[in-house]
Amino acid sequence: MTATTTALDTETDDLLLRVLSALLREDVVGLRTRSTQVERPDGLWLRLDAGDGDALLMPVREDGFQCESAARLPLLERESDGAELTSPDEALAALSALADPADLGGFDAFAEECRQTLATMRLHAESHDEVTARLTAGYGSDPADWTGLGGALAHDTLAAHLDHPVYPTARGRSGLAGDQLRAYAPEFHPRFALRWLALPREAVTMHRPDGDAELFGSLWPSPAVIGLPELDGSHIAFPVHPLTLGAPLRDALRATGLEDRAVLADRPYLEAVPTLSMRTVALASDPALHLKLPLATATLGLRNRRTIKPGTLVDGAAGQRLLETVIAREPRFRGTVLHADESRFAHAGHELLAVLSRSYPAGLDDAVVVPMAALLSRAPGGRLLIDHLADRFYSGDPASLLDAALTLLFDWQAALFGYGIALESHQQNISLVLDGHAGNPRIRLLLKDNDGPRINAARLRERLGADAPDPAEFDDSRIFGESDRPVTDLFTTITVHLCAGAYAFGLARHGRAPLDRLLRLVRDRLTEAVERLGTGPGEPGAVLRAHVLDADRLPVKAMVTAGTLLTKERSGAADINKHYTTGPNYLLRGA
Repeated sequence: MTATTTALDTETDDLLLRVLSALLREDVVGLRTRSTQVERPDGLWLRLDAGDGDALLMPVREDGFQCESAARLPLLERESDGAELTSPDEALAALSALADPADLGGFDAFAEECRQTLATMRLHAESHDEVTARLTAGYGSDPADWTGLGGALAHDTLAAHLDHPVYPTARGRSGLAGDQLRAYAPEFHPRFALRWLALPREAVTMHRPDGDAELFGSLWPSPAVIGLPELDGSHIAFPVHPLTLGAPLRDALRATGLEDRAVLADRPYLEAVPTLSMRTVALASDPALHLKLPLATATLGLRNRRTIKPGTLVDGAAGQRLLETVIAREPRFRGTVLHADESRFAHAGHELLAVLSRSYPAGLDDAVVVPMAALLSRAPGGRLLIDHLADRFYSGDPASLLDAALTLLFDWQAALFGYGIALESHQQNISLVLDGHAGNPRIRLLLKDNDGPRINAARLRERLGADAPDPAEFDDSRIFGESDRPVTDLFTTITVHLCAGAYAFGLARHGRAPLDRLLRLVRDRLTEAVERLGTGPGEPGAVLRAHVLDADRLPVKAMVTAGTLLTKERSGAADINKHYTTGPNYLLRGA
C-alpha cells in the first residue's frame, strides 16, 4: 500500500475529496464516530470496521471548519487486500455495503449526483477559455470594474464555477444534459428567450400590493404580444422557463385541470440571462428586474427541487414586510442594508406554474454588486475576485474587505436576532455593494429571498408588540416557534459558517492571511455585534454568546444525509435545508 494514488483526472480527485469530507462531517455509516485513528508514516488515517475482519481506511488531515478532520487524499483503502478506491462510484459502493438496506437507494442516487457533477466539472474545464473571453469582451478585463446589476450577472457566472462550502456536488443538476447547461446555466453566461403560456385569468392568483395591472411593469406582455390576440380578454400571459416545456409542463397542466384551456405560445418573448440560482433570470433589457421561474430539476440534493411552491411566494412577501417593520425601528440600516422587492408574484396552484417578479433598488449603476458566493472565485487572469475588489477598494488587502463586510453583516444579523429572527441569507442571497475608492470605500449589503426564516414568536412579540405579524400571514408553519434554538441554529449555519467562517478558512487556504488572525477577526466582529444586543441574563446577546461564541460545538448542516442519502422518514428531517449534525467551534480559536 502507498499513501498516494494515481488520479484518473483532476476533476475526479477534487470531487472525491469533497465527497469523502462531507460524508465524514455528516458521520455517514459512522465514518466519524465509529472510526479509530491510525498513525502511518504519511500521516493520520481513520479505520472503519467493515465486518468479517475487513475495514475501510481514509487518509485525513486536521481541518476544523465544521469537522475536526477532512479527507487528505482522494481515496478509501480496503484493508483486506490493500485496494485503493479512487472514484466516487467505488467509494460509495464500499460505504453503502455498511448502510442499512433501506438506504441503498439513496446511495445509488448520490452516486448518480456525483456522475452528473463530474460531467459538469469537465464541461466547465473545457469551456473555461470560451466563457472567460465572453465575460471580458462584454464587461472588461478587470471584474472590479463590472458595475451595476448587469455586471452582477457576470459575477454570478464566476460564482457558478466555485464549489459550495458544504455540499460536495453542488455543480450538478439532475436530469440536465451538457447542451442544456450551455444554453441555460449561469456558468456559461448565455442569453435565451423566455417562453409563454396563456392561462385563464380565473386560474391565476396574482399578488400586486400596489394594485398595478402588470406583474412586472410595461414589459409584461398581453396574449396579443405573444401571438395569441384572440385570448386577450380571457387569458393572462404567463412566463415559462424553456427547460420546463414538454412533459413537466404537460403534467402540471393536467394536474391543475388546465390542459385543455392553457395555450403555449409559439412566439418567444423577452431575452433573459440566468443568475446564480439558474431558475431566476434577469431580463436582458432591464437587469434590475428578475423573474424566478420553476425548473423541473434539483440541486444540493435529490429532494431539493428547483420548483416553486406557491406558499413560498407568500412567505417571501410576508418576510419582506417583517424586515421593513424592523428597519423602520433600526434606522442605521436604512442606507446600508438594501432589499430586493419580492412582493409581486403569481401562480396557478402548482409548483411548476409560478413566477416571482423581483425588482432591485435603483441607484446601483455605478456600484460593484457582487454575490458573496463569488468572492473566492477565479476571475479572468486567474486571481481571486476578492483580490481585484481589494485592489480597487481596500488598498490591496482582502482581509480588510472581509473585515468591513463582517462588521456590517454581523451588526445586521445580530440586530435581527434581537427580534427573534434569523434569515436563510446564505452566500447566494447576499451581495456586497461596493463604491467609493481605496481610502474611502463604502460597503452595503443587498439581500433577497426572505421565504425561509426561523422566528422566535415570543421574542418577536416582546419587541414588536402590536406590530408583530400574525403567523397566519406565513404559509410554512415551521417558520415560527417559541424558543431561540431554531433561530440560533440558522444564524450559526448560515451567517456564521457560510458567510464568515468559509471566508476565514478560504482566505487562509489561499495564503491571504494566517487562519488564526482571520478567525480572531470573525470572533471579534461577532462579539461586537453580540454586545450591542446586551448580554444580561435572558437577553439575546447572552443567548448568542452561549450558543455560538462560547459553545463547545456548533450545529452543522447535514445536507447530503437529508437531501439525498436518507428519506425524510429515515433522517427525521423536518426541513432538508435545516437538518443538522455538530462540529467543532472554530470561533474558540479566535478567543
